[in-house]
Amino acid sequence: MKNKEKTGKFHPIYALSALLVGFLLSNQALSQDRVRWQVPISIPSTVPAVGTPVKHLSSNVEEVSGGNVQLRYYEPGELVPAFEVLSSVSDGKFNAGYTWIGYDAGKIPALNLLGGGAPFGLSVPAFLAWHYYGDGNDLLQEVYRPHGIKALLCGIVGPEGGGWFNKKIESVNDIKGLKIRFAGIGGEVFRRFGASINLLPGGELYQALERGVIDATEFSSPAADQSIALHEVAKYYYLPGWHQSATMFHLLVNQKSWDGLSDQVQAQIETSCKAATTTSYAESEKGNALALKFWQEKGVDINKYSQDLLDKFRDKSEEVLKEYAGKDDMFAKVLESQKAWKEIYGTWGDEGYLK
Repeated sequence: MKNKEKTGKFHPIYALSALLVGFLLSNQALSQDRVRWQVPISIPSTVPAVGTPVKHLSSNVEEVSGGNVQLRYYEPGELVPAFEVLSSVSDGKFNAGYTWIGYDAGKIPALNLLGGGAPFGLSVPAFLAWHYYGDGNDLLQEVYRPHGIKALLCGIVGPEGGGWFNKKIESVNDIKGLKIRFAGIGGEVFRRFGASINLLPGGELYQALERGVIDATEFSSPAADQSIALHEVAKYYYLPGWHQSATMFHLLVNQKSWDGLSDQVQAQIETSCKAATTTSYAESEKGNALALKFWQEKGVDINKYSQDLLDKFRDKSEEVLKEYAGKDDMFAKVLESQKAWKEIYGTWGDEGYLK
């Protein structure tokens, strides 16, 4: 029995094993890429579900990487102006940036469809299915490839509000002469009804309305609109957001920077973006409900566009989409894919959910 270890004594082999495991884990952590990126953003990180996804991304990826990957974001204007995120990443000035890609639709028309969808287009569930299991992600990469960018879906919210106005909108004649901030194809539709369009960043909308620089605006979901207090400077709020059934936000990564990452770090960033996308949608849905309740209590005049107006918006939207598709092959390719997916999704999307 002299070889038997006494109960409770720690055998040296266990100590050696523990040291070896600790060494391996430590060595594994050290062998991972140490990423320290500055990330300019185009939307204030305080805006619920629209700006906050970059916060979720930053904290998630640092946690899952054990601190090896740190994406430090900077508010609009701190590193670059809000509308220059794409160019700064494409040029390699920064490794990555977080933005609403619709801001760059003037240079890349297909981003109208990938950042906000076509008017009367895909809902959030339909868009996510199209992005992850249809052509969506492949088309997104195809659009950005000439610009040297890897794009990652990193946030999504449901329908936007239909706009804030300082007068009732009862016919298309009420749109004529308006100075309005209205993004994307919806803005072009309003322009063709006689409005003057001014695409301002979200952070400038309150003062622009207050000073009369614009007469009306749309920004984003009710939760986001509440965060910048648009109800204080506009009298009438309209639903639904016919122009954007869903709005998407992306992390744009310089392709050379992306290619220089290990597979593990790429997976950590991709997974963190997926988590941010899910979280932003949930955050938005909660915030939207609370925002409408808040406005009702504040006596905001909440209106619904008439069916006649919606029909006119739809007809004009189809006209604009057809023209854009005729001028840009990539726009036409994305539009065709989204329309085909909407047809596939149709019965389920229309009838599968309780109204």
